[in-house]
Amino acid sequence: MLDAAIGFLVFLLVGAGIVVLLGPGNVMRRIASFRHPGKLPSLFESRRPVDVVPPALNPKTQRVVVAAGRLSSWMRAHGHEDVARDIRNAAARLNGNEATGLYALQTVLRRIRVVNISDTTAQERLKGLVIELRTAVDDRFEQLELLPFRKP
Repeated sequence: MLDAAIGFLVFLLVGAGIVVLLGPGNVMRRIASFRHPGKLPSLFESRRPVDVVPPALNPKTQRVVVAAGRLSSWMRAHGHEDVARDIRNAAARLNGNEATGLYALQTVLRRIRVVNISDTTAQERLKGLVIELRTAVDDRFEQLELLPFRKP
C-alpha cells in the first residue's frame, strides 16, 4: 500500500513538473484542443470561396508606384524600352521587398540622367516626371529611414 502511495505521489510530482515546464497557457490550449470540434462540415455543403487580397500598400508607396508607371509609360512611348522595363521591374519589387525596390528605382533614376531628348518640350516633360518620381522615392526613403538625409 505504501508503494502505491509513493508511486502516485511520484506521478503527481512528475505531472506537476511537466505543467510548470510547458506553462499554464500552453497546457490550457492543449486541453482545449481535445474537445469535440462541434459541427463537422458536410460533404455536400459548399465552402465559401476565400478571396485572396493583396496587402495594402502605404500611400507614399502607392505614390511611388503611380509616378513610376507614368515615367515608364512615357519612356516606352518615346522609344526607351530598356529604361521603361527597368522602371517597371523596380516598381514591381516594391510589393515584395520595398527597400530593394526603392534602391532599384534610385539606380534607374541615376541612369535616366544620361537620357537626352532633342525636343525641348519632351525634355521638360521628362524632367518633370523624373522629379516627381525622385521626390516620391526620397519621401518614402525618409519615411522608412533607409538613407541619412541632410537637415536643411
